[in-house]
Amino acid sequence: MNLIDLALDFALGAVALALLPCAWRLLRGPEAVDRVLALDTLYINAVALVILLGLRWRSALLFEAALIVAMLGFVSTVALARYLSRGDVIE
Repeated sequence: MNLIDLALDFALGAVALALLPCAWRLLRGPEAVDRVLALDTLYINAVALVILLGLRWRSALLFEAALIVAMLGFVSTVALARYLSRGDVIE
C-alpha cells in the first residue's frame, strides 16, 4: 500500500465523517434556511465522496456520476432558495 492509497483512505473517511453533521443539521435545523444550507453542503460532500471513490477504484464512470449529482444539487438548491424567498419556483 503506497502513500496515495493511504491519503485516499484518509480523505474518504474525513468526507464520510463530514456527512454526519450535515445530515444532523438537515434533520434538526431550527429553520428552513438552515436545512437548505445543510442540503447544499450534503450534496457537495457527496460529490467529493464520489470523486474520491472514482480515484480509489480508478473508474471514469464515477466522475460522470459526480457531475450529475453536482448539477442536480445546484438546481435543487436554487429551486429551494427561490421557493423560500418568493413562495414559488417558476414565475
